[in-house]
Amino acid sequence: MMPQSPIPSVKQSPAISMPLDLPPVVIDARRILKEMASQLPKSITGLERQMMISDVMTRTDETTKMKLLALMNHFLNRMFTLHASDIDMGGYGSQGYIWYRVYGSKKADSSLGKYSQDEINILIQSVIGERQRSFLFENRNLDFSHMLYVDTLDFKRFRADAYFDLDQLALNMRAINNVVRAYKELELHINVTKVLSLAHTKEGLCIITGITGSGKSSTLDSIIDANNHSVEGHIVVIASPIEYVHKSDKCIIRHREVGRDVLSFKDGAVQALRQDPDIIMIGELRDPDTILTALEITDSGHKVFSTLHTAAAVESIDRIIGETPPIEQERVRNRLADLLRCVISQKLIPSLDGKRILAKEIMLGTPSVRAAIKNNNTSEIYQMISEGIDLGMTSMEQDLKRLYLQKKISLENAMNYANNKRRLQQLLQLQPTE
Repeated sequence: MMPQSPIPSVKQSPAISMPLDLPPVVIDARRILKEMASQLPKSITGLERQMMISDVMTRTDETTKMKLLALMNHFLNRMFTLHASDIDMGGYGSQGYIWYRVYGSKKADSSLGKYSQDEINILIQSVIGERQRSFLFENRNLDFSHMLYVDTLDFKRFRADAYFDLDQLALNMRAINNVVRAYKELELHINVTKVLSLAHTKEGLCIITGITGSGKSSTLDSIIDANNHSVEGHIVVIASPIEYVHKSDKCIIRHREVGRDVLSFKDGAVQALRQDPDIIMIGELRDPDTILTALEITDSGHKVFSTLHTAAAVESIDRIIGETPPIEQERVRNRLADLLRCVISQKLIPSLDGKRILAKEIMLGTPSVRAAIKNNNTSEIYQMISEGIDLGMTSMEQDLKRLYLQKKISLENAMNYANNKRRLQQLLQLQPTE
């Protein structure tokens, strides 16, 4: 296990001073930020102030922008030293510090110094283009991707979200793995693999669900990668933003980023039908239009993968139906029953080695599950999942029990992350005591 680098918290180190080991280009960038911020008039506030900063950035020369980029990249490089998944900065909430999430815990790193709100506003605007800034001001939010070049042939990618926090800009960036998790590490039953593989199943809807930060995108990338290396076909990836960039192998893979290559998930999905795809990956079923479109393109005989922000398989079914207009719900229920092939609901659980481990609930579209969906008896599906282990299904509680008995997670975390704590208690009581 790699050692976890400590992050000094604000409470541990309240005094702010310039670290002595900063590269000269970073020191220069901090000086530039202070100078640029000092020139902004105090009388202008709110959105108008951000627009004024945008005008300043438009007039800023390329050399200065590259120095500011070097400072941002310095913050991003520190993520890999700390083994951090996310970085946060800006807005009132950050209190001027740079924050990192390391193995699930988010802390401020006071060793990087403290920045004024205007300094961070300038820094955030320096890494996005003029059109992106206009979109940010209009929508108060911007999803984009960022690349950190290690050298001309090696780079690291980040999923980024810029937004407003009490009139100030804030930014979250999440590191995207350059290497896809091996499919075998998902430890899926052969029946689940057949459903997910284009070689065995040419059509149907498969959904990966979980809360934000539960590794849905990583799992989906593993599934896409497995298909890419095992069967000949055409895969269209529609995401906001594009995270892992797949290299075509047996499949030709197209990457279409919402806002850059296509206007919306719905547009990307509809357009994909005219691009001769075998697999269409829709990054997220985030609204009724996208849900209905996903069902339509699945119904046309394609294999569709997507994600949903839910914690359990049954909840995912209810969410999809509930998101659609009442007049459409009966039709959506019947179509979903016919088209749904698999739901994998997952969570990342703190492990005993100080990292995190994947726990998952798996539902397959068996005849009994399809009948329960059609008859609006989704409350019966949990029991079907629990009794379907031989078929490849498992409940979240059964998987948490497995991880606990394998001494990979603590009993406390098993209980904390269970969807049905009473059921997990019952499962654990069945085990003989030592």
